[in-house]
Amino acid sequence: MSVQAVSSLGKCTHAIVRSIPDSFNQLALRTKESTEVDTARARREHELYTRVLKDKLGLQVIELDADNTVPDAAFVEDIAVVLNETALVTRPGAPSRRKEVEAVKKALQDLQMNVVEMTDENATLDGGDVLFTGREFFVGLSKRTNQRGAEILADTFKDYAVSTVPVNDYLHLKSFCSMAGPNLIVIGSSEAAQKALKTMQQMSDHRYDKLTVPDDAAANCVYLNVPGKGHVLLHRAPEEFPESVKVYEKLKEHMLIPVANSELSKVDGSLTCCSLLINKSPDL
Repeated sequence: MSVQAVSSLGKCTHAIVRSIPDSFNQLALRTKESTEVDTARARREHELYTRVLKDKLGLQVIELDADNTVPDAAFVEDIAVVLNETALVTRPGAPSRRKEVEAVKKALQDLQMNVVEMTDENATLDGGDVLFTGREFFVGLSKRTNQRGAEILADTFKDYAVSTVPVNDYLHLKSFCSMAGPNLIVIGSSEAAQKALKTMQQMSDHRYDKLTVPDDAAANCVYLNVPGKGHVLLHRAPEEFPESVKVYEKLKEHMLIPVANSELSKVDGSLTCCSLLINKSPDL
């Protein structure tokens, strides 16, 4: 395992985001019937998130247009798994989302990434099920991601171990966990989340530090390692999860940026879902 890979975790130059369409409230998929989504508020949350990446953190943000025929398209993380110069374009588990692939693939090609397409019709993979730790991949086997999808990911990123984790009670693996630093897994405190963490610990020959937060949804955060700013963490806002935010505040080495996500979460959207983070090495 190269030290370079671990140290490059969170390094990022570009982000792809996609605007929220008018069809979002009515047609976006959701695992549980919930209250109405306020589309205007969802757009404000998404805009603030995008501004943090662009203005506060200085990333080059590529904003793809909304499209009413793909109501879930703001959740771009599911459409590709990007590491170094390679982008694996996925085959989303929900058939209604497969049309989202074209625009994301084009954006990745425009960035001159090495684009690999998942063409096997037996494979499904959502990026929300893929946790890259800097050392290895954990892939959630969920309603959206299957074993064949995990195998194609392993074939694409041959330098890294890939372990699978059953995910039954949630949409995705990252619905209750994420990375908060090169060696730090944030995990929710529910029984299901803790069980999944135990599986990951048993499969890995590396000992990760863990940060347990009371709320599973708050365990999804965006970690970035930004030149001049160091460790940066976008996490859910205190008005949403006050107790979990207190746990994040113990991370004294991190620049903490609270980001509201209440509307997007009504359709299972988490913070990592809303961007595809890319680290382009400068052209020599």
